[in-house]
Amino acid sequence: MANLDDIVESRTDLDADDVDWLHRLTADWQIIADLAFADLVLWLPDRDRSGFWAAGQMRPTTGPTALHDDVVGTFVAWNEDHMLRRAYEHGRSVREGDPEWRSDIPVRVETIPVRRGERVIAVVARNTNLLGVRTPSQLELAYLEAASELNRMIERGGFPSTAARSAHADTPRVGDGFVRIDAAGQVSYASPNAQSVYRKLGHTGDLSGHVLADLTRQLVPPKLRPDEETLSAVLGGRAHLDTEIDADGVSLIARSIPLRPTGDYSGALVLLRDVTDLRRRDRELVTKDATIREIHHRVKNNLQTVAALLRLQARRMNNPDARSALEEAVRRVGSIAIVHETLSQAVEENVDFDEIVERLGHMVTDVSTVGEQVRVERVGNVGVLPSETATALAMVITEVLQNAVEHGYVDGDSGRIRLVADRLVGRLHLVLEDDGCGLPDGFDLDSSTSLGLSIVRTLVESELGGLLTIEPAHPPLEHGTRVSLDLPVN
Repeated sequence: MANLDDIVESRTDLDADDVDWLHRLTADWQIIADLAFADLVLWLPDRDRSGFWAAGQMRPTTGPTALHDDVVGTFVAWNEDHMLRRAYEHGRSVREGDPEWRSDIPVRVETIPVRRGERVIAVVARNTNLLGVRTPSQLELAYLEAASELNRMIERGGFPSTAARSAHADTPRVGDGFVRIDAAGQVSYASPNAQSVYRKLGHTGDLSGHVLADLTRQLVPPKLRPDEETLSAVLGGRAHLDTEIDADGVSLIARSIPLRPTGDYSGALVLLRDVTDLRRRDRELVTKDATIREIHHRVKNNLQTVAALLRLQARRMNNPDARSALEEAVRRVGSIAIVHETLSQAVEENVDFDEIVERLGHMVTDVSTVGEQVRVERVGNVGVLPSETATALAMVITEVLQNAVEHGYVDGDSGRIRLVADRLVGRLHLVLEDDGCGLPDGFDLDSSTSLGLSIVRTLVESELGGLLTIEPAHPPLEHGTRVSLDLPVN
């Protein structure tokens, strides 16, 4: 489905500032749809003025929809008597007395010009399903009055606001809590949900008649309030702002929308949302994440302790084979410890494996007899991997690098080991290729008795569900070994 930017670019002559204005409008028009109990459609004039293109659509959450099908991307031809053209050319709202019938549903349509500065750049069609209309309650009358005032602000170019948009992902909606205040900041109407929010703060009576900012100051201790300027601006309805208030275990977000339907300030809408449970869950997640990171940190410390004990034991061994076996165990434990150290610093149970590859390369060459004469280079990015995959893959790479360093080079030799990573859709391809002396004559992976290769094969095929290939290095290398891994990854 085409979006607003696509339609603007391909069908209209609107400029970048016009598009920004329309994005600001559509970012906030859920409020208008809910207040009006109506579907909203944004119509843009074609660049050759042959008609209008539907570039946005919003359904109400407070009432039945009048548009069961999506209309974005549809075209309406230019017509002298059409409501869209009349609103666009005359710059004022147009409302027909008789409803339109759509799929046996009577729909009342009103078209509202969208003004930016001195120009009308678009038209919003407000479509109300009349089957859902009933004798309005005080709440519904307050909603409809506020919707009409916002419509007039759109017509005059006073809505949307040029202020910065809300930084809260859980900003309140109309149904969360609706308060109407007058020009003095006094509550003229508060919805039942808004009343419930303030009862949690400790207010037992009706909000009507109270100055909302003053009442909040009485209920919330000074140290828990936002700064005085923000509190007055939001709860006094003087600016397009929102703020979060925490008091005695209760958290709420308040958002204000000043109303200026005739140009002069006449009051504001203040939307309230109780986010106490959301914030409690957020705190639980933070605590859980900290606990998991602490566990990884302790596992890393314990593994390093085990590695140190093995290293100490290896130094006391007189048998070279036994000493070598213990040193290999030290490196294997060390590779797992590196993964847990990385996880202890991560927010999620996923790790950036490229950092681990760099550290594994240094660990293997630092403890080998060839030392810095053999360099490990990485080409491409492995990316982020789940912790289970990272642990097994770290052991595999450690074993392959260790085999290459130990068996591919002798004292005094220099060389290079390249790790080439290529991540495609659902697969990770890794190639480790060295320029050492190559595989022994008659090498066969299936008949190999090497413990290291047995560990690699088991991890790749059983733990990681991948494929392992070991073969001579490819040209232009004249000798060396090439190990290829093909693994499924999320």
